[in-house]
Amino acid sequence: MHFIFEVHIRPGYTAEQYAEAWVRASRLIQRAPGARGTRLHRKIGQPDVLLAIATWETKAARDAMEARQDEEIRSIIAGQAEFVDVRVIGEFEAPEWVVVPPAQEGDG
Repeated sequence: MHFIFEVHIRPGYTAEQYAEAWVRASRLIQRAPGARGTRLHRKIGQPDVLLAIATWETKAARDAMEARQDEEIRSIIAGQAEFVDVRVIGEFEAPEWVVVPPAQEGDG
């Protein structure tokens, strides 16, 4: 399951500053049962817009982490609130359909 959200960095703050806090929080969150990693992407042409993707074994695992989120994680997230606007895009199942390009001659 993927939890996806968009982060808009407010003027006077940088994506790098947000990313530093995001990595700190993510390291803690990834200790939770069912956590499968996080990624942060910068939007092409809009360096102050980021896409965050957190991958979980199940929605229930993510919901359980949210329900018992520790104070340090809450503090890191709260510390970013005045500098960013976050828009949750949604929760998505693992892909049912995957299309990958065919292997090129000479690959492998």
